[in-house]
Amino acid sequence: MGEEATLAGRPLPPGPLGETVKLGAMLVEQTATHLLTKAYVGNRLNCTSCHLDNGMHGAAATFLGVATAYPAWAPREGRVITLEDRILNCFMRSENGVRPPLGSRPSVAIAAYITWLSEGQPLRMNAERSLGPNAVAPLKAGAAQADARSGAVLYADRCAYCHGEDGQGDDDSPPVWGAESYNDGAGLARVPKLAAWLKVAMPPDEADLTEQESLDLAAFVNSHQRPRFRLEDHLPKPDRMGEYNSRRDP
Repeated sequence: MGEEATLAGRPLPPGPLGETVKLGAMLVEQTATHLLTKAYVGNRLNCTSCHLDNGMHGAAATFLGVATAYPAWAPREGRVITLEDRILNCFMRSENGVRPPLGSRPSVAIAAYITWLSEGQPLRMNAERSLGPNAVAPLKAGAAQADARSGAVLYADRCAYCHGEDGQGDDDSPPVWGAESYNDGAGLARVPKLAAWLKVAMPPDEADLTEQESLDLAAFVNSHQRPRFRLEDHLPKPDRMGEYNSRRDP
């Protein structure tokens, strides 16, 4: 009997399912460059640029437990959506790309990986929003209390070393504004959402920003130009919206 396959210290399912989970982890890490996903990505961001540690970070947009919340009500879409829907919509907004076909290999692989990270947790579909049980909590203060000028000083002091004075990052750090970053339809394009994420995620070695610093930084980052979201630009052709994923004839 062979040795049990693992990923990040966790046991993988046997056979093709385990291989699909491994592929999903790879796509989350290499979204912008992997052969299966790069055609659907319009910037230099990978899923793990926001879902830190390949979604295994406990606080920064974690994937842990996410699959237990779906199907879920999505206020933005005005309908109940599946986990696959949620993943594919991120390609249009955070990745500034084109929505991959539902049921396609990358779609199923990423969904399998996120579901694997939710194994053993209780199922509780979310009737209010399309978020998992460990979603980033909103800050008490709102966008009105943000000061972009203070954020500029803070960015130069604490963020520019990795993300660059021009916000374009490098091979290790993602761009935070401009053509290669998320578009203005992404959740992080809203100051309160970005601030809440910054509070638990940055700096990555030890998140220590105060709520006010997080708000100020978010206001500064989002004061810069970024791609404009127009839904029709990010939807595939009608015949590429979904795939029949059986390998056999009916």
